Amino acid sequence: MSGPPVTPDGRYIVVRGRLWRRANPSLPKEDRQSLVNDLMTARRAVAREKKADEGGEGLRKARRAVNAAKTALGERGPVWWTDGAPDLNRHMARNTPYADWFAGLSDEAP
Repeated sequence: MSGPPVTPDGRYIVVRGRLWRRANPSLPKEDRQSLVNDLMTARRAVAREKKADEGGEGLRKARRAVNAAKTALGERGPVWWTDGAPDLNRHMARNTPYADWFAGLSDEAP
């Protein structure tokens, strides 16, 4: 398998046992790519500001840009699904309705 496991409903990836919300799959491809580019630019700005060890407004601005891109992608903020299911972002998979599915992943390991 390449990349982290994706929940059967496609809402989350699992990294070290924790659920992380995926981007909204209904975003047009071009829009999604533009937002991903914005996110990467903002993450590089965060890294630059941290390395400069100046903190302050530059770091806050870079972090706000990361948040804005992640929110626009659907990874933060209101959920992008419409069935009323709760947001389980950052929850441990074993403590969610995905627990049985997640436990079954270890059975698939070589």
